[in-house]
Amino acid sequence: MRTIASAVMMIAIGVASITAQQNAPPSPPAPAPGSPATYKSAESLAAALKIAKATAGGMTTSAVSNTDQYRINIVHRAQDAGAIAHAGNTELHYIIEGSGTVVTGGKIVRGGDGKPATIADGVTQHVTKGDVIIVPAGSPHWYSQVDGAITYLEVRWLAPK
Repeated sequence: MRTIASAVMMIAIGVASITAQQNAPPSPPAPAPGSPATYKSAESLAAALKIAKATAGGMTTSAVSNTDQYRINIVHRAQDAGAIAHAGNTELHYIIEGSGTVVTGGKIVRGGDGKPATIADGVTQHVTKGDVIIVPAGSPHWYSQVDGAITYLEVRWLAPK
């Protein structure tokens, strides 16, 4: 868990000019410049991960730190999901546990008959613990296959123009 805490701190410090996910409920403002750093202990991250795993469903999210300028969550996926893209927000995934296949780039193909969206002409990559994925703003991404379960630290921020 110290690795997770270190990753959170490095990412939080290294991310500048960050913003909230579009269409999300209002979040509290980010700390003012000169404020102390946000700290999450390995124990609190382990507790968030435990909550994420205990929740039924294909995907659960436990907030690490969400403000009006950035979003940091632990995401646990028990199954694949439909393709998505986030306009204006670059996204980083640091794989904490598990493995799966992620497809990025290409074009989103809307699913029919209640099926989830997929990606055509994207790049497929198998990911596992310790891997990092950086998805540029507006780029389609999709966990097309989850090998049992996958848990990752997700960080979103405003992409510079």
